[in-house]
Amino acid sequence: RVGGDNPCFIIAEIGQNHQGDLDIAKRMIRMARDCGADCAKFQKSELEYKFNKKALERPYTSKHSWGKTYGEHKRHLEFSHDQYRELKKYAEEVGIFFTASGMDEMAVEFLDELDVPFFKVGSGDTNNFPYLEKTAKKGRPMVISSGMQSMNTMHQVYQIVKPINPNFCFLQCTSAYPLQPEDVNLRVISAYQSAFPDIPIGYSGHETGIAISVAAVALGAKVLERHVTLDKTWKGSDHQASLEPKELAELVKAIRTVEKAMGSPIKQLLPCEMACNEKLGKSVVAKVTIPEGAVLTLDMLTVKVGEPKGFPPEAIFDLVGQKVKKTIEEDETITEQAVENHVKKVKC
Repeated sequence: RVGGDNPCFIIAEIGQNHQGDLDIAKRMIRMARDCGADCAKFQKSELEYKFNKKALERPYTSKHSWGKTYGEHKRHLEFSHDQYRELKKYAEEVGIFFTASGMDEMAVEFLDELDVPFFKVGSGDTNNFPYLEKTAKKGRPMVISSGMQSMNTMHQVYQIVKPINPNFCFLQCTSAYPLQPEDVNLRVISAYQSAFPDIPIGYSGHETGIAISVAAVALGAKVLERHVTLDKTWKGSDHQASLEPKELAELVKAIRTVEKAMGSPIKQLLPCEMACNEKLGKSVVAKVTIPEGAVLTLDMLTVKVGEPKGFPPEAIFDLVGQKVKKTIEEDETITEQAVENHVKKVKC
């Protein structure tokens, strides 16, 4: 379950950082599980449906290229349907959720057949309204990233998806790799929470390090997605903005610690504070000797760490005007037994 009081759902985005190698992909699935992530996620494309012919034929000379053309490059990194079935089975065996971003409508059809637990809509398809409608009609939960989009577009997305499929969430995202802190805009999480109070809000990060992602959870992110890798120096444009295993483990640990620390909005004296309160908590003390029958005035009273405990400091103004039943020596704690007709106030 995602949202509400449930823990943040942590997605380890393997994407295509597996280098087109099935064994590396399996190692990354196990790594994600071992580090405490909830889900290992890939990116699935049916290339002829995602790209037109000219895009696939475009020369690709980047240092990250796996082929002479962009099509050759993408084909090297794309797993077959059977390989996806093998990866999903492996994820089930090691005990972690498995899904993928469906990067085109035919990829979504395959992922639906694969019976993934939820669909991830990448930022590049968030304003692809026909795609959104068809994906929503599959009836599976949807996690929708919002990189490159405007608030107006996200309102339109909400209006399209909500009537068809109420089980979805939005992730604040900035589509830059690696992402600079000044472009993260975590306050969008709060803006989404206000604009869409009936759906969970999360964060998909491409920054380096873990601090910003931990802050996103403190702001209420209920889904967190981060790219992961086994080695940041590997060939590929996503590795630099990815977390290595040690970082992912630290992130998961930090998130779970922050979730515990969020605690309750009720401010009160806690059981764990009692020892400190007994040792250092202050009481109202007689500033001068106060004779029996005297009416207390403020200049008779002061506040110190007293033994035994007496009236707490916040009661000092309530004591003014009350009569004492016995002589109270200078520097002696003012106790309930010494004050006439004292009625202890009950805290609500």
